[in-house]
Amino acid sequence: MRKLRNSELGRLEVNAFKNVEKTPLIIVLDNIRSLNNTGSVFRTADAFRVEKIYLCGITAVPPHKDIHKTALGATESVAWEYVKDTVSLVRQLQEESVTVIAVEQVEGAVMLHDFIPEPGGRYALVFGNEVRGVAQEVVSACDGALEIPQYGTKHSLNISVSAGVVVWDVFSKLGRLKK
Repeated sequence: MRKLRNSELGRLEVNAFKNVEKTPLIIVLDNIRSLNNTGSVFRTADAFRVEKIYLCGITAVPPHKDIHKTALGATESVAWEYVKDTVSLVRQLQEESVTVIAVEQVEGAVMLHDFIPEPGGRYALVFGNEVRGVAQEVVSACDGALEIPQYGTKHSLNISVSAGVVVWDVFSKLGRLKK
């Protein structure tokens, strides 16, 4: 067994990526303070052909060296937009027939392994601040919530780890594994 060279991976060029069919999945970052976390989410979004990332509140926007350090160019391939108010964005997405889901530990949250997306649906996943999580007013505006089951002593995962876990899970359940 040998490691593959980057040239053997068959990855898309940035222009081709921009024109290829995307996963019907949007990521909303609600007041993320770490630029490294933001950059990591861009890399995850690129890997699974996420439709768009919305950067809200205090979440920093590209270009920035600390975002670039972890995004490694994904800010050039993934569509993104800054929106100051997350609640307004949630309502706008809902008007566009997007189901908006907070990734948070809340009453009535669906455990990630129990979540079954509707065929043909479009989804937005809201990830929150590293300390406070998704703001309560945002949670209240969402259509539902997903929780990642955890069995250790800590109460949460890092936001970039949470994004990777949830985006992969929803991506695979949407049947988006075809190239």
